[in-house]
Amino acid sequence: MIFKYYFHQFAPLWRKNSLLLLMTVLLTSSCASYKQFKHMSEEFEIPYKIFKSSQDQAWQAVLQVMQHYELELKNYEAGVIKTRWIDNTLELNFADSFGRSDAVKAAKFRLIINVVKGFSSRREVSKVTVFKRQLVQQDFLHGWREIPTDGITEQTILYRINRIIKIDNQLKRIEKKESDKLEADI
Repeated sequence: MIFKYYFHQFAPLWRKNSLLLLMTVLLTSSCASYKQFKHMSEEFEIPYKIFKSSQDQAWQAVLQVMQHYELELKNYEAGVIKTRWIDNTLELNFADSFGRSDAVKAAKFRLIINVVKGFSSRREVSKVTVFKRQLVQQDFLHGWREIPTDGITEQTILYRINRIIKIDNQLKRIEKKESDKLEADI
């Protein structure tokens, strides 16, 4: 009898609390999944930069930067440059020597660069995307596994392309100024 009295007395309160508890669990789990999604989207984001230049100018700048690498594929029509696999075991082991991971037996990477033509307010622009695929092998028993890149190589390549395009544009402005000056003198 007493139990029945207390149950009817506190049942609406218990239902409200359970509903509140359920909403709290759903809201916190949705935030957690968003954080996980945000982390995944940042991890898989491919570095790119949009340059105020023609596709030809951007392509030449990319080729100039990539002359230090062995190229496997170079296709202007598709806008793709791909390097051969490059061994970077020593660099990766040196960089990780101060970290918490163990040394790797072998490491290699490949760069894939894409140059795409576009337009922004009636002016031609170029989008350059740099993708680095890093593979490591811990020992003979395990095969190659892909690890996320630190992004330094990609950002360095984009910076170098940017500098080459800026220098080229500055030289074009100087040449135009000089030719205009010569035409005015004649």
